[in-house]
Amino acid sequence: MAPKTPHILRPKKLKIALAQLNPTVGDINGNAKRANDAFKDAQQADCDLLVFTELFITGYPPEDLILKPSFQRAAMDAIKTLAKATRGLDTAILIGTPWLTKNKLYNALALLADGKISQLVMKRDLPNYSVFDEKRVFERGPLPEPIEVKGIKLGTPICEDIWSNGDICRHLAKQGAQILVVPNGSPFSVQKRAARKRIVAQRIKETGLPLLYVNQVGGQDELVFDGASFICNKDQSIALQGPDFAPALIISNWTRNDNDWTCDKAEPQNWSSGEAAIYAALVLGLRDYVEKHGFPGVVLGLSGGVDSAICAAIAVDALGPSRVYCVMLPYHYTSDESLKDAKDCAEALDVPYDTLPIEKPVTGFLQELAPLFKDHKADVTEENLQSRTRGVMLMAISNKFNLMLVTTGNKSEMSVGYATIYGDMNGGFNPIKDVYKVQVFDLCRWRNEHKPAGALGPDGVVIPPNIITKPPSAELREDQRDDDSLPPYEVLDDILQGLVEREMSVADIVGKGHDEQMVKKIEHLLYIAEYKRRQAAPGIKITSRNFGRDRRYPITNRFRDPV
Repeated sequence: MAPKTPHILRPKKLKIALAQLNPTVGDINGNAKRANDAFKDAQQADCDLLVFTELFITGYPPEDLILKPSFQRAAMDAIKTLAKATRGLDTAILIGTPWLTKNKLYNALALLADGKISQLVMKRDLPNYSVFDEKRVFERGPLPEPIEVKGIKLGTPICEDIWSNGDICRHLAKQGAQILVVPNGSPFSVQKRAARKRIVAQRIKETGLPLLYVNQVGGQDELVFDGASFICNKDQSIALQGPDFAPALIISNWTRNDNDWTCDKAEPQNWSSGEAAIYAALVLGLRDYVEKHGFPGVVLGLSGGVDSAICAAIAVDALGPSRVYCVMLPYHYTSDESLKDAKDCAEALDVPYDTLPIEKPVTGFLQELAPLFKDHKADVTEENLQSRTRGVMLMAISNKFNLMLVTTGNKSEMSVGYATIYGDMNGGFNPIKDVYKVQVFDLCRWRNEHKPAGALGPDGVVIPPNIITKPPSAELREDQRDDDSLPPYEVLDDILQGLVEREMSVADIVGKGHDEQMVKKIEHLLYIAEYKRRQAAPGIKITSRNFGRDRRYPITNRFRDPV
């Protein structure tokens, strides 16, 4: 008579910790330490499983750094060391890592338990659109099988594995998965959270399984990851919602009824939206860029205009007033109004501030160039010379004091080339590169009425109202205004959103009520400014299609949309 199969006691309770943390790309030792610290906290909370985000050990996205063999080895060695820390303990770890096997590199998840790597899951659907380029560097994994933690089967699709279609989640459900646990590296953009919840609801509807969505937080070059991790039960209701734009170890408690698992309801964290979410993304993106590069602070030119004012406010909220140095660089076209507005803004933000006139250096350049220019009328060349002189002086300050230069051109200006290369485009990072001009005004008004949580700047009005209400001007010639050569920004931004975000034809944009000649002019300006944008500083992505990683147009391009 065959021996009876021993009865396995299946637990009725489960505690899963979500590690919504801020890794740094390439900092394998630092990321491993963050993982160890979170592991200790999860043990103290008696968690059964600690879940990290996609490629946590390397930071995400590692881009072509992941192709370096020594980098791959260092990442896998760190995972093996971390696995040893689980020996004799009740808390298991699920962590994202690259994994090389049979000369094939995968975007993987490693389950660490009992002192070893007990299971590996390879990402199957590799994104190759927008900011993602994973097909270049990773192999496609096989259909994943559930992993087991204390006898409970967990399906672990990795980020894109839940986005393209439901095949992977349905397969996991058929293989007995009881909960879907999804580690993500999902960057912030406007409307992204609604899209995440929509996709999660669809996967739950198809599988009948609850889903745990854990996302990383922090800035990585142009990308900002907003965290905003959450859990939905099988009825698609939100059981738990973690914070946004902040690291957190989020503890979830689960209860089994028959074979169904339900996450206990918890008081949800409030998420920011609208201008509050955009502003939080800009602050976090700038702060992490400065901190992860080790700069002691930043410098920026404060012109008395709205763009430099919002950038100064973002920098102060990110770093604190003492780490933000503002400089006014007036020429004889600079109005007294702008001088006063810049000074008032610096005082409202409580930042170190100096005025350095550029009259002498500009005059020196013009004198030296006079023999060459004597038979030519003054034009945009002389205007650009002012901007480039300011750029030289700001870069000199940046070099001398090791302060990163913040450049301040908005998306509307960057789109149509109304920015001077080697002048006001100088800098290491641009917080508002993906923010249209109308949004800049909205953000200024919002910040004057709100101080965000965690902001290091002062309360109250930090951007003088006159900066917001006066007509925008570059002040590079007498009585110059932006609307001398551009339509009102409400019109310009609507045209640009059609051309850039939605790839609409000229005819379709004209069909919305815009003047045909103006639309064709804006399209032409957009195309011919591509060479400038290729040389621009990186800046934070907040829209569905930013310049650079999202939108890669040729510089040499004769196409113009027929009407």
